[in-house]
Amino acid sequence: MTPHSSSTSVAPESRPDEAALQPGRLPGESTSSPAGMALGPIELGGRRLASRYFLAPLAGYTHLAFRRVIRELGGVGLCTTDLVQASHLVSGTRWARELVQTHPNDQPLTVQIYGGQVKHMVAAARWLEDHGYQAIDINMGCPMAKMTGSGGGARLMCNGDGACQLVGEVVRAVKLPVSVKMRLGWDRSRLTAPLLAEEFEQLGVCAITIHGRTRQQGFTGDVSLEGIRAVVEAVKSIPVVGNGDVRTFADALRMRRETGCAAVAIGRGALMDPWIFRRITLAEAGDTTAAGFTPTTAEQVDFLRRHFELMVDQHGESLSCRNFRKFAAWYGARLGIPEDLEDRLRRFESMAEFAEIADQIQDRHGTRTEPLPTALIRTPNGPVEYW
Repeated sequence: MTPHSSSTSVAPESRPDEAALQPGRLPGESTSSPAGMALGPIELGGRRLASRYFLAPLAGYTHLAFRRVIRELGGVGLCTTDLVQASHLVSGTRWARELVQTHPNDQPLTVQIYGGQVKHMVAAARWLEDHGYQAIDINMGCPMAKMTGSGGGARLMCNGDGACQLVGEVVRAVKLPVSVKMRLGWDRSRLTAPLLAEEFEQLGVCAITIHGRTRQQGFTGDVSLEGIRAVVEAVKSIPVVGNGDVRTFADALRMRRETGCAAVAIGRGALMDPWIFRRITLAEAGDTTAAGFTPTTAEQVDFLRRHFELMVDQHGESLSCRNFRKFAAWYGARLGIPEDLEDRLRRFESMAEFAEIADQIQDRHGTRTEPLPTALIRTPNGPVEYW
């Protein structure tokens, strides 16, 4: 399937004297923030992106339907697919090909691939180029055992020479822009990200996304803004995209101010608040309503319905019912879903039942008593279900 087919068939603060040299900044763009942060569009690998705030890849979540419904709310500069196993993409397994399905409204898009063998990664990169995709991201940060155990994900960071060989081979194999997403290192004793970022820049990658935790941390503990800044300072000209624990527009702006990163990728924060990108857009524009911005009841329920509708378009009724259930634990608090109806969303089995639940949510909206997303209470290491 080509990228043009339908879904049913692709800073401590930046120093003012360095603002003009900030990686990823476009000529003549505004730098009106007090900290000298570049605002507005950014260029990555020759692509002009309207916003510096991106949807990060999340295993099991950032499929086509979610990307499309998030884009429809506005403010997203770039989306990246769910991580795709390189060997499965090339061999044509159904699930791998579904992960890279896209749509004309799903642009700009980057496909993230993972794997521990150079030949598979190169073959997948060439497949993506041959099928008209725009950009490739190499996953070097996933902490899940089923990926690190086969030499992929964060395990690649343990072998600097091997990681450089893999990245170099992929970059040389295609004309598409290639980026890398990684963590600070395997653990606190092996913080290899700054050195690897410096090497990857010399090999020709267009950007680095850095999650501010080690593999050992998983999704626990605090994100290290100092660690992200160390990666920013290690490169000369390519943009560094910060990532990790961005749950509010204030978190996003703080990450940019305190690390100097050129952009921010948001994952779990978008599951908890699908309007986070719109809030950031308002905040950067100096709109004082950003903190208090609240979608109407109709907008919140329409978002829920629209996400499920787009999922059914791609996967059909049965699979969509199963796949949509896990979103309930993330959406419940922000969408004002009463606890008993959230529980029903985790168990529904048909389109008709979903429609009935959505109607009840509309009628009883705002009667929820628990302000935290259930996902944070039950699965603090999420959103991935298995390690």
